[in-house]
Amino acid sequence: NVDLLFLGDSITAGWGGKKEVWDTAFGKYKPANFGIGGDRTQHVLWRITNGELEGITPKAAVLMIGTNNSGSDSVEGIAKGVTAIVKTLREKSPQTKVLLLAIFPRGPMPGPGRDKLKQINEIIAKLDDGKSVFYLDIGAKFLEADGTLTKEIMPDFLHLSTKGYQIWADAITPKLAELMK
Repeated sequence: NVDLLFLGDSITAGWGGKKEVWDTAFGKYKPANFGIGGDRTQHVLWRITNGELEGITPKAAVLMIGTNNSGSDSVEGIAKGVTAIVKTLREKSPQTKVLLLAIFPRGPMPGPGRDKLKQINEIIAKLDDGKSVFYLDIGAKFLEADGTLTKEIMPDFLHLSTKGYQIWADAITPKLAELMK
């Protein structure tokens, strides 16, 4: 009985420790969190190809994946993985609308790692078709004006604090309200 599905890695799995924010923001949508720590694009693709979507028909799926690939995989490879996940989601559950989130910024300051994420996000943004796949980049909401991340938002410069999860919830709530109708 899932109407709203979250798919991703440890950042998505982290909602499990932010129950109050989760329940307030998403509780009315019958949500399920299928985020697993350490997951890379290929892991999510394997899971949804091999039964994880069986028996559920969510109205919407929130997908944010790829940061764990960024240390070793190419920009094109990561974008290809995200594309395959979106395509498979659409094939396995054609009525599910996909809210594809840009990979969140990581690291305390702008630099090559963030540049790589930006390049991936520019490619996956093109998956937005305005009908069943909707791309949203909320990364700037986590950053200070000078582009830095603070420990108040991401204590380890990757995983979100309660304040960070609240920013995430607030940023996607308007789009989710549309998608969940």
